[in-house]
Amino acid sequence: MKNNISSNTKSRINLLKRLKDFLKNKWAKWFKKKESEQKLGQPEKKEFYPQHEISESKYYTGQPQTEQKRHIATELPWSYGKDKIVLQARDPWWLHTYWELTGATQDRLIRELGNQFYAARPVLRVYDVSNIIFSGANANNFFDIEIQFEAMNWYIDVGGPGRSWCADLGLRLPDGRFITIVRSNVVSTPLDGPSWITDEEWMIPEDLFARLYGMGFGFGRSSPVGKGWRERIRQQMVSSPGISSSPVKKVQVARGFRLVVDTELIVYGATEPDAKVTIQGKPISLKGDGTFSLRFALPNGKQVIPVKAVSADQAEERTITPIVNRETR
Repeated sequence: MKNNISSNTKSRINLLKRLKDFLKNKWAKWFKKKESEQKLGQPEKKEFYPQHEISESKYYTGQPQTEQKRHIATELPWSYGKDKIVLQARDPWWLHTYWELTGATQDRLIRELGNQFYAARPVLRVYDVSNIIFSGANANNFFDIEIQFEAMNWYIDVGGPGRSWCADLGLRLPDGRFITIVRSNVVSTPLDGPSWITDEEWMIPEDLFARLYGMGFGFGRSSPVGKGWRERIRQQMVSSPGISSSPVKKVQVARGFRLVVDTELIVYGATEPDAKVTIQGKPISLKGDGTFSLRFALPNGKQVIPVKAVSADQAEERTITPIVNRETR
């Protein structure tokens, strides 16, 4: 009897355990399902950004932008590590030169010359190379200036306006030999007065020049033209010595002594290449860059030379009038 009760009790206990485990699993599955449903049904949380951040994000490249600052040296370097000499013109009479010699070059000269290096004199040899292609041995003339390498620059009095110059930095040995270390560029000193060079592009046609030249002697607008215009003007001068507007004074032509003095006027300027230009009412041709130049005879008295330019579309117009007075005594 007791055995039956005991077995029935154990069966009930096992049944309750199984039921408890079953309910536990069911509740666990149910809670897990509800939790997942809540997660799926929950609205997504949105983040809002200021408008300026959204605008800046359009230009974001994915890499941080760093401002690259340009390095500007506050002082020029003391040296550049190269053997070099530079020659430059200061004015019509003076040149200026500066140079640099590396330590390696001086060491090489010491090895090659030995004791002669210490007996040699550092020299600037200045060559006059005007109107020649300088080869190093064909200078018109030259002169030497004793210097110190450590000076690194020198002013040179050439005393020759309008000449071309070149300079060698080198050593003059005790036996008179000269060793060139480095050679400069060629420079030309400017003139100390007006240039004698005339630009041929300023020339005007022969017949127009003859007419203007004749006007300068008072012959009016009907001045002689053609190949014999010079002779015709000369004959007019000889046959009419009393012309008051002539700047030429005839003094004893029979003796073959004469003096002729005259002046000319150059008018030049620039405008737009496609503009129309007139001088004293007559159209002139422009160069490709819009510049122009004309040569006029300049007789005694007052000369009025209006220069007028009109744009290609005729929307704009400019007039400049030079007025020149000449008096011959």
